[in-house]
Amino acid sequence: MGRVQGKTAIVTGAASNPGLGFATAVTLAREGAQVVVTDVDEAGASRCAAAIQEAGGEALALRQDVTDETQWKAVLEQAGAAFGGLDVLVNNAGIAVLKRLEEMSLADWNRQIEVNLTSVFLGCKYGMEAMRASGGGSIINLSSVAGLVGMATCVAYGATKGGVRIMSKSIAVEGAADNIRCNSVHPGVIWTNMQAQATGLDEPQAVPPERVPMGRMGEPQDIANCVLYLASDESNYVSGAEFTVDAGMTTQ
Repeated sequence: MGRVQGKTAIVTGAASNPGLGFATAVTLAREGAQVVVTDVDEAGASRCAAAIQEAGGEALALRQDVTDETQWKAVLEQAGAAFGGLDVLVNNAGIAVLKRLEEMSLADWNRQIEVNLTSVFLGCKYGMEAMRASGGGSIINLSSVAGLVGMATCVAYGATKGGVRIMSKSIAVEGAADNIRCNSVHPGVIWTNMQAQATGLDEPQAVPPERVPMGRMGEPQDIANCVLYLASDESNYVSGAEFTVDAGMTTQ
């Protein structure tokens, strides 16, 4: 039996491959979950669902703009109709507006907040409603090491990820009485399409040990494995915690 056998999960931002959402959705499905994969890129979400189905899993692909409250309600309704209830919500969708403060416009700031922070608020708000109806669940919010320490060009990005961190703790307190857990995951330097765009690299490279003690980039599967633990009943006494998956990056 899989580690999340029979659970229904929603994973946002699951289109990009290599990407955290794609790897997470595939991993949850492989371990027995019925997975709703969403993304503003509908074709990419469909590719993720197809990969799951080809491997013998169950998946439903939906187009979703995570900043749209109406679409959140619709996604949860469709997930319930397809698979019944909600056990796991992975708020993964996000963007990175990486600019120094003096170069950042108010529009840049607002867009970053909307996609990375407001979307998580909406997901948690409506996800918790669905979980209460089904007796509890696990919310996993993707933050970042930029939500823990200061980094140049991460004024807006870091603000959103720090916000996700603290929001997750407050939600853990509010959800406890209803058996709803909430934790945040903080990836370090992980090789994804977003990382490639941010760095201009074509392939993963070694990272100086003074930046990352283990000297290498992580893979999306490293994050997916952490999310799998938090989605499973193995973590039933874990809530309000922050999981740093960064090869020691934030230790120094």
